[in-house]
Amino acid sequence: RHPLIDPQGNFGTIDDPPGAARYTECRLSEMSMRLLEGIGENTVDFEENYSGEYQQPTVLPARFPNLLVNGSQGIAVGMATNIPPHNLNEVIDACVHMLENPDADSEELMRFVKGPDFPTGGFIVGTSGIRDALATGRGSVKIRAGADIEEIRETRQPRTAIIVTELPYQVSVERVIAKIKTLVDSKKITGIADVRNESNERRGMRLVILLKKDAISQVVLNQLYKNTPLQDSFGYNVVALVDGVPRTLNLADMVGHYLDHQMEVIERRTEFRLDRARRRAHILEGLMIAVDNIDEVIALIRESADTAAARSGLMERFELSEEQANAILEMRLRQLTALSITELRQELEALRALIAELESILADPAKRREIIKADLEEVKDKFGEPRRSQLIPDDGDLSLEDLIADDELIVSVSRSGYVKSVAANTYRAQGRGGRGIKAAEVGAEDVISHLIYTTAHAYLLFFTNTGKVHRIKAHQIPRQQRTSKGVLAQSVMPLEPEERIEAVIDTRDYETNRYLVMITKKGQAKKTEFKEYDSRNTTLVAINLNDDDELVAVRTTNGQNDLLVFTRNGQGIRFSEEDLRPMGRATQGVRGVKLRDGDEVVAAASSIDGDEVLLVTSGGYGKRTSMDQFPRQGRGGIGVKAFKLTKVRGDLVGARAVQPDDEIFLVSTRGTGIRTAVKSVSRQQRVATGVKVINLGADEELSTFTIVQEPEDE
Repeated sequence: RHPLIDPQGNFGTIDDPPGAARYTECRLSEMSMRLLEGIGENTVDFEENYSGEYQQPTVLPARFPNLLVNGSQGIAVGMATNIPPHNLNEVIDACVHMLENPDADSEELMRFVKGPDFPTGGFIVGTSGIRDALATGRGSVKIRAGADIEEIRETRQPRTAIIVTELPYQVSVERVIAKIKTLVDSKKITGIADVRNESNERRGMRLVILLKKDAISQVVLNQLYKNTPLQDSFGYNVVALVDGVPRTLNLADMVGHYLDHQMEVIERRTEFRLDRARRRAHILEGLMIAVDNIDEVIALIRESADTAAARSGLMERFELSEEQANAILEMRLRQLTALSITELRQELEALRALIAELESILADPAKRREIIKADLEEVKDKFGEPRRSQLIPDDGDLSLEDLIADDELIVSVSRSGYVKSVAANTYRAQGRGGRGIKAAEVGAEDVISHLIYTTAHAYLLFFTNTGKVHRIKAHQIPRQQRTSKGVLAQSVMPLEPEERIEAVIDTRDYETNRYLVMITKKGQAKKTEFKEYDSRNTTLVAINLNDDDELVAVRTTNGQNDLLVFTRNGQGIRFSEEDLRPMGRATQGVRGVKLRDGDEVVAAASSIDGDEVLLVTSGGYGKRTSMDQFPRQGRGGIGVKAFKLTKVRGDLVGARAVQPDDEIFLVSTRGTGIRTAVKSVSRQQRVATGVKVINLGADEELSTFTIVQEPEDE
């Protein structure tokens, strides 16, 4: 044996030898004693220990299913096991059910065993992993800390904090704190002000995560679940030795093998007790013979030369066995009294009744099952506790949206292909004609071409000049400072070198608008159902184009509106959307407007968006014009004058249907932005020249504008 291990298996070192057993032994709890109950009644086999000096059991009698209740973890050569603890009440109920229904399968037993029950409590998220694990022996269970969002008073002002009172199984509070600090330092989580461990013996587990004033508590909690051990998983790998062979077991296998073991334990224990009772009854029968013939027995013993002669004489005279003769020779004089003789007779009668009962138990498996059932229910009544780990439904994995607040954003796209998102509250409303604030740091040759007012969780459709559409979430666009340049669109979506973003559509419009109408530079128009773009593919063909054509405008409609198309030279045409039949994505469309030489389409509007059209020019002028000013025509016509243009006014650069309560956001070619109310722009006739809507610097032109619709609560 190893010199640093003593016969009891205690380890030591050269300088610190193993401690004596009196220092290393411990007292077992009452429930632990149930694992050993009956071990001295030949219920299990024994083998030599590693040193050959002692005997050790190959398995314990285990009067309750310990492998399921307490679980097990371990590794060996080529195999591993990982069994979580389960609730004692549930496991015993499953065992009792199988005793009464031996053919019960795992599905039946899952009515009783709901899943693992960890001593640390917490929440078990979802049941699909549990069902797989209990049905096959393998699976993964998602476990989550127990946490509440509370208001605590730090100083005079109350502060919001996340209070964690239960941790996932085998997760330490130190490990959680270390991970949170790493995430805060790397700025992956920004809403946490402080983390404190307030756990103690009196209040138990208590981890306080103090939040910043502007933090959204549920978002921060979701981020913690996603990125820290506050949400973990436990992998079932139920491998156990069955007759010395490792096997993967499901719930029915585990319960079935345990009950088979208990049937063997009860049988061996009954045989042991029966043998002991029979031997005692045999002795009592000899003693009763001696008492009934006491004078002759005494005379025979006195006449014998020694004990061996007395033993032989008793065996020969009264036809006794050696065990009975020895018992007579060891009998004390007090047993000759009448009281002792009565007690012997009573004991013999009790033993004969016990023997009959034990024999009936061995002859009837149903009785053995009743004994197991009674023992299990006694353990349940004495040691059973309510479930600690609560089961909650799984709404799916925490998506990225669960970790990001659904903030209002302004998404901008520059003509050179830079994109970014900025919080909508960055810009303040100003009066008409204001100078504005810096919206983007763009180069001299760049232009802010598209803006859209949306929320972080919304899908955006980016239509390009080549007729393709790219579908991404708004939060996937990097959120940056108001004056930052943004990032190249190629880093956000798979754009080809020749692609340029020409329109951005918020899919939130699908709830009210069923169609998308596309207008090309050459005047082609096409209507497609919105649902055509609900695809797993992130890139789709939106419209087929001729080689010299490009997509310039996309509008959402409901199928019953009028469409207005405007050209760079100030022409406009109005026709019914019913003139366009719905087509598939990969089609070319039909003629929407007839263009004069040198002219091209620059914008389109839909009557669904408002009763007026706001038109703006490159010189910073704009006007509101009633849609009634534009006569309805058939599609394909040349249209009417929409804006009286001059050299100072410049070319028409944009047109949108608006409501009086709307706000607009205008951006110049140098990146200057201004946010102002639509009603601050004068309402004029179709042939009017408009009013100044933004002051522009030298060599600066108005590039584009978008509509900002404020939520009702603002």
